[in-house]
Amino acid sequence: MRILVLSDLHANAAALDAALDAVKGRWDTSVCLGDVVGYGPDPNEVTTRLRELGTQTIRGNHDKAVTGLMPTGDFNPIAKAAVDWTRGRLTPDNLAWLTALPQGPLSTDGIVLIHGAFHDEDEYVFTPAQALDGLLDSSAPVTFFGHTHHQGGFSYQDSMLEVLQIRPRPSEPFAALRIELPRRYLLNPGSVGQPRDSDPRAGLAIADLDHQTVEFWRVPYDIAAVQERMRVARLPDPLVQRLLIGR
Repeated sequence: MRILVLSDLHANAAALDAALDAVKGRWDTSVCLGDVVGYGPDPNEVTTRLRELGTQTIRGNHDKAVTGLMPTGDFNPIAKAAVDWTRGRLTPDNLAWLTALPQGPLSTDGIVLIHGAFHDEDEYVFTPAQALDGLLDSSAPVTFFGHTHHQGGFSYQDSMLEVLQIRPRPSEPFAALRIELPRRYLLNPGSVGQPRDSDPRAGLAIADLDHQTVEFWRVPYDIAAVQERMRVARLPDPLVQRLLIGR
């Protein structure tokens, strides 16, 4: 079973379509770690695409904010403006689908899905200390998380916690990680729609646990075209600019 792992799509249909084209025929089932919408210009297109694919999806904080499941008082003004814009454009069917998304952790096909931290879906996991609960408490040896928009992750064995710097070089489509059990892994596939790790290419992963590998992919897409649609939609300019620099 080859699992396509998506996260933080953020309503960027061009990035999602490019990613799916790049890995066509290389996966059997798909999952999404949340933040389907928010920031980008294509909330209906991206939501509909996941529904058509039958992608098993958990909710992210932007999905909750757009559907009214969480307040936006703690959101910065730019993120809140994108939430309000998105809410006004989603179709009733897509809004209902997003509202019904389950909360992680969610176990499926031998892996566990979470959006942020294992015990708090809205908490960011950047450091080894923040990763430890997910590594120790998850019900599976391989757990995927999102929220940070940074590709990579952590591993743990015999009280030794390692930071995994796994990203393909600019000239490479993917970098592979060998899964070595009983080591435990907490892995981030990166963000499809708004990377923040200085690589503007769409980030995603393919997990093949039968062969004990995880491929971390980066896929180029037409960023300028997405930026133009965002300008036409009058989305905040900082959201437009960050796509090009991947920060």
